Amino acid sequence: MTNQEYRENNMPKYKKYIKWMWILWGVGVFSTILFFFFLSRSSDLPSTDELQNPKNNLATEVLAADGSVIGRYYVENRVKVAYEDLPEHLIQALIATEDKRFYKHAGIDLEALGRVVKGLALGTTSKGGGSTITQQLAKLQYSNRSFKGGKIKRAIKLGLTKFKEWITAVQLERRYTKEEIIMMYLNEFDFLYGAVGIKSASETYFGKQPKDLDLSEAAMLVGMLKNPAFYNPKKFKKNAKERKETVLKLMMEAGHFSEEEYYELVKNKDLQLNFSRKSHSEGIAPYFREELRKEVKNILSELGEKDGKEYNVHTDGLTIYTTIDPRMQLHAEASVAKNMANNQKKFFKEWKNKDPWTYKGKATDKEIEMRLESFQKVLRGSDRYQIHRDIHLSETLSLIQQKYELSLRDYEIVRMLKEEKEAGHFAELREKNFLSEKKSKIYRRIMRSDLWKTLKNQWAKLEKEVEKDFKKKTKMKIFAYNDTMERDTIMTPWDSLRYIRMHLQTGVVAVDPQSGAIKAWVGGINHKYFKFDHVNKSVERQVGSTFKPFVYATAIAEWGISPCYKVPDMAYTIHKGEGCFELLKDWTPKNFGEYTGKEFSLYKALEKSKNTVSAYLMKQIGCTEPVRTLVKNMGIDVDALNVYGEPRVPKQPSICLGATDLSVYELTGAYATFANNGFSKKPFFISKIEDKNGDVIYRTPPQTTPRALNEDANYVMVDMLKKVANPIQGQLKTEVGGKTGTTNNHADAWFMGIAPEIVIGVWVGGDDRWIRFRSTYNGQGGILARPIYVDMMKGIEKDTIVKYNPNKRFKKPLGELSIRIDCRGIYGNSTDGEEGLTDDPNASTDPGGFGDEYDDDEEEDLGFDDEENPNPSPPTPPNEEDDGDDDGFD
Repeated sequence: MTNQEYRENNMPKYKKYIKWMWILWGVGVFSTILFFFFLSRSSDLPSTDELQNPKNNLATEVLAADGSVIGRYYVENRVKVAYEDLPEHLIQALIATEDKRFYKHAGIDLEALGRVVKGLALGTTSKGGGSTITQQLAKLQYSNRSFKGGKIKRAIKLGLTKFKEWITAVQLERRYTKEEIIMMYLNEFDFLYGAVGIKSASETYFGKQPKDLDLSEAAMLVGMLKNPAFYNPKKFKKNAKERKETVLKLMMEAGHFSEEEYYELVKNKDLQLNFSRKSHSEGIAPYFREELRKEVKNILSELGEKDGKEYNVHTDGLTIYTTIDPRMQLHAEASVAKNMANNQKKFFKEWKNKDPWTYKGKATDKEIEMRLESFQKVLRGSDRYQIHRDIHLSETLSLIQQKYELSLRDYEIVRMLKEEKEAGHFAELREKNFLSEKKSKIYRRIMRSDLWKTLKNQWAKLEKEVEKDFKKKTKMKIFAYNDTMERDTIMTPWDSLRYIRMHLQTGVVAVDPQSGAIKAWVGGINHKYFKFDHVNKSVERQVGSTFKPFVYATAIAEWGISPCYKVPDMAYTIHKGEGCFELLKDWTPKNFGEYTGKEFSLYKALEKSKNTVSAYLMKQIGCTEPVRTLVKNMGIDVDALNVYGEPRVPKQPSICLGATDLSVYELTGAYATFANNGFSKKPFFISKIEDKNGDVIYRTPPQTTPRALNEDANYVMVDMLKKVANPIQGQLKTEVGGKTGTTNNHADAWFMGIAPEIVIGVWVGGDDRWIRFRSTYNGQGGILARPIYVDMMKGIEKDTIVKYNPNKRFKKPLGELSIRIDCRGIYGNSTDGEEGLTDDPNASTDPGGFGDEYDDDEEEDLGFDDEENPNPSPPTPPNEEDDGDDDGFD
């Protein structure tokens, strides 16, 4: 049979095969189109809105007054960076490594895909992957998908997801420019250690912004895109180095630099990391940032109620503009670290071989019992104790809660044990309004049940176990004043709690008196170990003699009295029924020392902080209301109720000696009135808040500026405060005024410092009021608090970057003052107290100034059983507490 005959005989078969091939191809194409059509309508495919506004957890940035970032709030540390802030060599590295044909395809690179398929078919390794940058971005939209089930089911799900990624990649290419796709991809990739996005990665691995990355650093980060865990430069340096060199070689092949430059780049070029894993508490102003977070949450909650949109401070990528001056903040933190280390050193020496919780002094047995109970509360709040508590009590307490609908706390169990041991304890608590009748009945029902017997047995076991565990020495890290602010040691958990609790704390806040803007905020000595913020508006301590200027200011404003006016240092009594004081009995305050009988000008009396003169002025005013009104006008909420249900600035004459509890925040704001020519400004620390698109969603409303004190009276008070601050005038260029304060038993030490451009409030004391110096000298405000102010001001004055003018002076009223302040010759040659008036109105009579000179090389002694210092030699403590009859104020 000839070929022609064969072809003629088999032609129908060929036509049949060709026909079926076209049919199958058509069905395949149609099926593929249909498959992708229905897949594109899939409900779990990202919508157009989701592609344009991806639901990423964006970190909120906190900006200082100069625009620098001082912190972030986040679930993921993800901060967007604009394309123009990406260095060119970073983009070149990305394209050369991940997608050479990036600018030539529309989301799917068919050429690269064909190369991969061919390689798989032939069993060879293709050079480069088939996934484009756009596909990798699309893949991030599905990164949280899990593929459960058997192998076949997982394979099907994986295949479908891959097809969905292709569709998403095409959609991305239609909606975004190439530059936007690069920006989005680098902003969304997770570089480990909480660093999501190129900005966070640059900061975490190299401590710099993306635009500042050099070529080698950019190559390392691009190298991580292939597999961040395997090419982790922190954990696998060799892998990361090799991958970085691969990226550089691909860049060379793409023509971005020569072969010689490549070898120069990889030659002995080890990875130079500046690794720092970011956390919420790192950076400056950690106490401030935590208080800011709470305030912003309140603001966002109010905004949500107003416009129905709920914002989240941790995920919505907000930008919070604050008033904090980062340079002033650094000087405040440095001064606190230096001076509180010195204070603590002296404190541990003074308490060597003595226990503040059992030290008798003037304390009653009841007070000592209260101290010990307070320490037990601290112990029971520890993580170690809670583990033991869960083991021994959780089951029984759960049964009690189910039966009596009461979740018993430890202090309630202690109450019940006391009542069982000594009947009448419940009645005593009810009498003091510490216990309701309803709850005491529930207690008694529990105590009559079988569950109470079980609970008592378990409680006894718990106490025995806790006693054993907490008295066992263990390795631990503790707070310490050194470069790292901590150290390793061996100590019992019991002693470690006492050690932590025996640290003096501080609160420092700086306010611009003209605007009310808060410039610095230090809430404690170390945020990692001591979270409690002592600047917080709700944290109040007795203010002592820092309140006296308000009394003087009232008398001067009301009467126009001259500060040269003299008052004898003698006992003054405000009698029952006198004025509008509403006293139930006579009140006669005492001085810190004896009555001298000599006359003191108001200048000298404020400098010496004479209680007798303050009492005299209050007696002459005849009522507390003028003082309370002035303080209210200066920004202090005098009528808010304290924990005892009474006005926090009492309507009692004892306020003239500082018998009121206020916060550092409020008191500093009030003193700022003196520095602002008598005008009051409410302190604030938020300027505005923007959403992730840069739209302002909140702005601090402008303040009115009411006059609290007339101009002449205010200037007289400034002049008086300047004379009180004479001991530090020569140490600073700034014109300053100030007032110290020291409360009963030296539990609180204060210094309030005013200057034309900055007002700073400083408090020092223990979280427990019995954590205080026993000696009067070491415990006073001039020794503990004032040096913090002075060193902070010195740092600010020397700083060439901070915006501060030390040459600015307090504003003096135009024309002649209506109140005389020049005391020369006004009372002849009569003496002014013990020292007498001199011709120099700025002369100081403060003996010894700070008196804070100590040998820095002296051995530090913690006073605890610490194996790093097992046999310390006990130092000689300063003078013991004066047991004389005094009121404890300056």
